[in-house]
Amino acid sequence: MPKPIKKKVVKKAGSEIEVGGVISKLKESAAKKKRVMVAAAGAVLIFAGAVSGFFIYNGIMKNKAQKLEYEAYKMYYGLYLTQSVAGEEQYKKALELFKQAYDAKKSPVSLFYIANCYYETGRYEEALNTLGELNRKFPDDERFVPLSYYKMAMVSLKRGENEEALKALDILYRYKTGTYKDLSLLESGRILEAMGKADDAKRKYEELTKNFPQSPFAEEAQIRAGEKKS
Repeated sequence: MPKPIKKKVVKKAGSEIEVGGVISKLKESAAKKKRVMVAAAGAVLIFAGAVSGFFIYNGIMKNKAQKLEYEAYKMYYGLYLTQSVAGEEQYKKALELFKQAYDAKKSPVSLFYIANCYYETGRYEEALNTLGELNRKFPDDERFVPLSYYKMAMVSLKRGENEEALKALDILYRYKTGTYKDLSLLESGRILEAMGKADDAKRKYEELTKNFPQSPFAEEAQIRAGEKKS
């Protein structure tokens, strides 16, 4: 009798097993990449939304600040007012508007006028503190930092602090821009003259006429230094 034919059990070759494993891994990797890409896309959208929201908010606040500053200017200078407001009350109202503008958008402009409002209402300590804040927060603002130091000198004079006024004027003179250097010399000379320091005052006047001959203050400096008759 013929021997029964045994069915051969076909076994997967090692290479087939490896290929199957690779395909499986590729599928897992693709799934992971897809999840990562979805997460990344979500993160980008969130970031973009946050940035967009920031700029929109910033723009709104800036616009709000500008409107408040404009209203504050009108109050401070008494322009286009429907009701008459004068004296200390005028500066108090301007102060509140400038404070609101500064809260909406930090700027040296608002700080400078806040200090001016304090000055006009006799709150000299607060004026000095505000000007100091301006100089710390906006040290490179070439428009308002020189004005700030000049105003600090004037506030110190009101307080009877001549030495502090001279310090502020000296900082103004040494500030990186040329703005108000001639004025700082003239004011320093005036203060020194009032303090009885005639020689020191004369040196300030002479420095002004030498270094800034075209200054609108040069003629007064020459007269005060005795170089020219009034």
